[in-house]
Amino acid sequence: MKNLWRHTERSRALALTVVVLLLAWEGLVRLFGVRVFILPAPSKIIAGFFNAPGYLLLQSLDTLQTTMAGFVLAVIFGVAAAIGIVYSKFLDRTLYSLLVALNAVPKVALAPLFVIWLGTGAAPKIAIAMLIAIFPILIDMVLGLKSSDPDMLDMARVNQASRAKILWKIQFPNALPSLFAGMKVGVSFALVGTIVGEFVAGETGLGHVILVAQGSFDTPTVFVALALLCVLGVLLFKLIEVFERRLLSWHASQLERPAMELPPAG
Repeated sequence: MKNLWRHTERSRALALTVVVLLLAWEGLVRLFGVRVFILPAPSKIIAGFFNAPGYLLLQSLDTLQTTMAGFVLAVIFGVAAAIGIVYSKFLDRTLYSLLVALNAVPKVALAPLFVIWLGTGAAPKIAIAMLIAIFPILIDMVLGLKSSDPDMLDMARVNQASRAKILWKIQFPNALPSLFAGMKVGVSFALVGTIVGEFVAGETGLGHVILVAQGSFDTPTVFVALALLCVLGVLLFKLIEVFERRLLSWHASQLERPAMELPPAG
């Protein structure tokens, strides 16, 4: 029981903070008589969700599916490109530089091009989500692959290990912590990319809900969509953490360390 109480301490503190902030928000909106279309009270936002829960959840599912598709493609292509960059000097000098330059271009500016090339269905939204999410995954994977112990690599080469075995047995496991760090950032970026795609070309999804609600000054629905996006972002981040704990149970970052006790004074 004591362990359960200790392990839920952070969740309880977060829940208490959220409740206090929502109560303060509700009280201030009522106190100053703020109009609903400017800043709705939390009670109005909750009521807005229950006005059409099925529709909003369906749009959330559409956004989630697009985000996951773009994120999975970003992981596949990001890891493959990172391996190519690490093992090929030509790709390191060309592809890496091109990706850095591409990352500097605002992705919203590229969104209309994807609509022209891929149409107005799910494809452009997935492409934009992948494009935004791939860069942190690629950068962290390259860093992880290059951070392998040189002595261990030399020992593997002395024992005539193939490049494939060195990659799979030494470099890839060593890069997993960096990969998961990039994936945590990338999955949030994929969600952002999906919303950008829904703004530009979407006829479904939470981004489309926000645009429609904005056009009719339905601010509570806008806040409902934003709250659902926050929930999706947290769930996706926690999902990556679950896989990280499963696959990296051996890593120092996943091992619980007892709190250090200070010696008594005097």
